[in-house]
Amino acid sequence: MSSRWTWRLVALPGVAWLSVFFLVSFYAVVSVALGNQDTLSQPVPFWNPLDWNVGYLGSVLSNIWHGGQFLTVFVRTVAFVALALGLSLLIGYPVAYFAARHAGKWRGLVLLGLILPFWINYLMRMLAWINLLSADGWGTRVLHDLGIERVFLALGLLSSRGGWLDGQSSTVVLALVYGYIPFLILPLYAALDRIDERQIEAARDLGASRFSAFRRVTLPLSVPGILAGTVLVALPMFGDYYTPDLVSASTSTNMIGNQIDQFTRQGSEKVSGAVLTLLLALVLLGLMFYYLRTTRRAGAEAAE
Repeated sequence: MSSRWTWRLVALPGVAWLSVFFLVSFYAVVSVALGNQDTLSQPVPFWNPLDWNVGYLGSVLSNIWHGGQFLTVFVRTVAFVALALGLSLLIGYPVAYFAARHAGKWRGLVLLGLILPFWINYLMRMLAWINLLSADGWGTRVLHDLGIERVFLALGLLSSRGGWLDGQSSTVVLALVYGYIPFLILPLYAALDRIDERQIEAARDLGASRFSAFRRVTLPLSVPGILAGTVLVALPMFGDYYTPDLVSASTSTNMIGNQIDQFTRQGSEKVSGAVLTLLLALVLLGLMFYYLRTTRRAGAEAAE
């Protein structure tokens, strides 16, 4: 038996387990989204596809089409995720580049610093930031002394002095960056570390400056790492609801995850929550297809 089939058989139980439970749970969401609800506003799933009802799906799509609350929340979610991704790349790429190309004997220590956040529960890290950013918190005083608070006030990103936890969109974006940036840095580090130093030296020998060699060699070769990190960060960000709840708890900063949570767990519109879950899954599926297509194309070009 070839090694290929050996590894396929080894992976089969895990793949089957994940596939079955994903398909069962996803089918349950679809059956609720395309079902009905009783007089007590409890969902009545339609398990038979021939009985599926598109009434609630049409209602949600109509709300989005006519610029209702669902469109507002979707646009806000996309804006928050895009800003958080942009900031994560601006912060994370230099860190990953330094760790991969210039850390030298300190590389192990830098990697340990990147991995350390995974040892602490996400909720505990967010609660720590709540204490830091409270009106009399140590972090708030530091931001004020450094003048960062004045910059945020001048740019309209903060409504009042010390009001970081007063339903600020900027706080939600910064919390998303802090919470998920390690998932972006590690794939970037792996991609940058695999780049052959001889390719960069060849570019320098041909007369390219350091910046030109980075722009023409390093950056293109690190694109797979950028895409992998972006996917790893964007997917959980789109479904995140606890970060806005913890650092804002304001309806003005609700993301699509908060809307789904309110409908399915706290409210009486569980069918609408299932519909939003289905629509969000379709959006994320589109992002995944784009990522797979782009990486496959990059791999084919590299092979040529």
